[in-house]
Amino acid sequence: MSLDLCTSTREWISHSASRRELLDFGSWLEAERYSSFVADQHLRRIAFVLDERLSPDGRRRIYSVRQLERAFAPECSPRSRLYRFAASRRTYTRYLLAKGRLLSEPDRDPYAALRHDYQRYLIELRGFALSTRKHHAIEVREFLSRGLPRGRPLRRVGREEVERYIQIRSQEVSRHSLTHVVGILRSFMHYLFLSGDTDTRLDGLDAPKTYRGERPPKSLPWPLVRRFLSSVDPGSKAGWRDLCILHLLAYYGLRPSEVAPLRLDSIDWGASVLHVHQRKTRSDLQLPLAAPTLRLLRQYLIHCRNSQGTAHPELFLRARCPSGPIEGTAVQDIFQKRAREAGLAHSIHVYQLRHSFAMRLLGRGVGIKAIGDVMGHRSLLSTWPYLRLDMKALRGVALPVPYVRFRTEGVRHV
Repeated sequence: MSLDLCTSTREWISHSASRRELLDFGSWLEAERYSSFVADQHLRRIAFVLDERLSPDGRRRIYSVRQLERAFAPECSPRSRLYRFAASRRTYTRYLLAKGRLLSEPDRDPYAALRHDYQRYLIELRGFALSTRKHHAIEVREFLSRGLPRGRPLRRVGREEVERYIQIRSQEVSRHSLTHVVGILRSFMHYLFLSGDTDTRLDGLDAPKTYRGERPPKSLPWPLVRRFLSSVDPGSKAGWRDLCILHLLAYYGLRPSEVAPLRLDSIDWGASVLHVHQRKTRSDLQLPLAAPTLRLLRQYLIHCRNSQGTAHPELFLRARCPSGPIEGTAVQDIFQKRAREAGLAHSIHVYQLRHSFAMRLLGRGVGIKAIGDVMGHRSLLSTWPYLRLDMKALRGVALPVPYVRFRTEGVRHV
């Protein structure tokens, strides 16, 4: 273990009865690329809990999650101490799991087997993708925990309970999201009938009516986008990384799910080309990189990325421990954080940068087919809503309305 620990921490470890355990835990933290400061804090807290509660004799044991929670529970005041010890508990739990020393506990959920079988049904019979199955798993768990009356068998559940749950969800999600909720419930109720868990079919559920194109995409004025990007301080924590991510979103119209998986070898420096895999359409896109973008990416590599090592091939890594690639959901968090710092409205979404990119191309006279190809649209039906945002162009195609003058009961109409 070559972590740069405080002298007091090293002395504590050397005198602890759990010295071997702490040294092994420290080596694991180093392998997971925790910084020396964070590893030092975790080691001090784990040493305290091991010596006082978990293993005063220094023996290396197998623990359950409940044992760990009870051992860390007294460290609850002040609240900052609660959060710090909870973070160390989660880290130590991951360590025990990696070493095979975390005791698995039986799932006390009475519907665990049912949810597992439903996931197999979605894979083997429906062929759903992983992301779709995750949405089904979350909604089904919510329905089984919140939608069913306590103590009532699943076989006795009727349409009233299902519709009552839909009413509850209608107060929590938008009308468009509610259609997805109803679709998941339809699929789950159909499965329950096929598997014999219910005697009657309950999949005939009404969903709210939505219309294609009723909500045109929202975009930001391009001067506002430029001011937003210029407000990101590269010298701040993860500033170079965040600036590169937002730059690719705004100037190349990439989706968050396309930015997060970018790798170091996704950039062809010789040809000035960025290779992007579009997950939504399962196609590959090659984008020519402008000179300002290449300079920005080089600065990011010099000031930030190169110091994070080559253990991970991804281009954008986490700024906090443990080290690893960012996820697609982190892109929205980065956007919201920088938007708050720039003083933008709280209601904006990261996709508005992508929509602003499309509007910028449209304003420069780029054809709608070319815009759709760059943005990865399979059909022009996904691209044409952007035409509705170009009010200047819409005014140019307006037809004059002829005036008809007539009189009805002494009232003049125009």
